Amino acid sequence: MGKVIAVSSGKGGTGKTTTVAAVASCLAALGYKTLCVDFDTGLRNLDLSLCMADFAVADFMDVLSGDMALIDACHECPRIKNLFFLAAPTDYGPDDLSVGAVKRMFDETRDEFDYCLVDCPAGIGTGFRLALINADMAIIVTNGELPAMRDAQQAADVCREIGVGEIRLLLNRVKLKNFKHMRATIDDIINSVGAQLLGVVREDEAIFLSLHENTPLILYRKRRAAYDFLDVARRIEGREIPLHLWR
Repeated sequence: MGKVIAVSSGKGGTGKTTTVAAVASCLAALGYKTLCVDFDTGLRNLDLSLCMADFAVADFMDVLSGDMALIDACHECPRIKNLFFLAAPTDYGPDDLSVGAVKRMFDETRDEFDYCLVDCPAGIGTGFRLALINADMAIIVTNGELPAMRDAQQAADVCREIGVGEIRLLLNRVKLKNFKHMRATIDDIINSVGAQLLGVVREDEAIFLSLHENTPLILYRKRRAAYDFLDVARRIEGREIPLHLWR
């Protein structure tokens, strides 16, 4: 039985979509059949982070409507074995989606895939709540900035309200020198959001460069953040990987 993981942020710009693409790529590289679902019907940029912008023809609305089977609507990444992508529709919004159909689709992902990572819309509106209704785990991505921390706390509160069983925090785009200016620690962020820490990912220009060179981050030549995302993937699969903090 596979696991559905909803990745959210509350606030845009924290690196949520990059996190979905990178962690899913690492899980696939570890040998797990992994699906990424772009659930952001408004912005839908996950295909760019996966370097699969030219591959998506079908989208998850084709699955919800019954026009296509889930496995037929998914697109396999040509450069990373075991990695699959399901696009968001361009002409539907969250209010057009059936709660029952969404639940059935995510149930089906558990039969077809080891892991399904869902790229939630930013904010805590209808789309965000729909993406969470059948999730086994929620990962809240924040970057330590005060607005992002506040929104991450609200996102975590909604996850608890909906009844998500496991809520984890990922601190992204970290520059530890900034914490000195903020007079804050990583423990302060954990306490503010109220979720167990899953990982700390360093700020890395390779994320920007790999995207614009159309190369998946884990295959890019300079990729220190990719190792941080790999540690996150290993923790998701159940390994005890110590946290490393850098200067």
